[in-house]
Amino acid sequence: MLSLAERRPTGRTAYWLIMLPAVAMLLLIYLVPLADVLLTSVTDPKPGFGNYAMLFTSSSVQRALLTTLRIAAITTAVALLLGYLVAYAMRAASSRTQRFMLFCVLLPFWISVLVRSFAWLTLLRGSGPVNNALMAMGLIDEPLALVRNETGVLIGMIHVMLPYAILTLYANMRGIDIGLVAAARSLGASRLQAFRMVFLPLTRPGLIGAGTLVFILSLGFYVTPALLGGGKVLMIAEYVAVQINDTLRWGLGTMLATTLMIAVLGALWALSRVVDVKRLFGA
Repeated sequence: MLSLAERRPTGRTAYWLIMLPAVAMLLLIYLVPLADVLLTSVTDPKPGFGNYAMLFTSSSVQRALLTTLRIAAITTAVALLLGYLVAYAMRAASSRTQRFMLFCVLLPFWISVLVRSFAWLTLLRGSGPVNNALMAMGLIDEPLALVRNETGVLIGMIHVMLPYAILTLYANMRGIDIGLVAAARSLGASRLQAFRMVFLPLTRPGLIGAGTLVFILSLGFYVTPALLGGGKVLMIAEYVAVQINDTLRWGLGTMLATTLMIAVLGALWALSRVVDVKRLFGA
């Protein structure tokens, strides 16, 4: 007969017993539907890789992919540039000003993406405040086409993604010892040289992390492109919705969803070859 102490689970066994419900729930609500998506992509309308062949043969699929990659890349570049400027200003500001700026950066998170997209639609339309202000100042003679095109989509997406870039870069900059820049200045470096040779290289992990985060999130955008693009700027997420909801081409839709997932995992894998991903995202 085993004693009570011998029958008691070890620390490792107890850990897995505690984790078992969470693992089972993860398998049930995430991995099983994901496996169904993968299966559908190679079985509908018939078994095989015919759906994946459309990545190389269908001009509409290729156009949606290229549009998604282009918009995501531009959104990432502009968000990094603007985010770096704001994060740098926050890092150099006083504590009180930092708190106020941080509040302004976090404020958009409390507003729905749908509401923000409708707000931009109102602001940028032909008779909206932006065009009216530009015409009142004499900068333009007729309203600019700022919505229902790629310009409107980029403005809306950059606005949504900017806080992610700012917060990631600001967290990285707060960990940098500003005394290193002061030491470079004391050795004769100018402000620009100290920034370019000391501060900027130290923010490289933040730039990589912010760029990866913004790019990955931008790949799956749906609401903002659908509203501000007006159906003229078709990104992958909206293309998938059209195939599943309207044309009922489940095989093509799930193939594109799978391709998007593989692209995200591939981006994370490529990133892991360059930097420590766990450390980059705070693990």
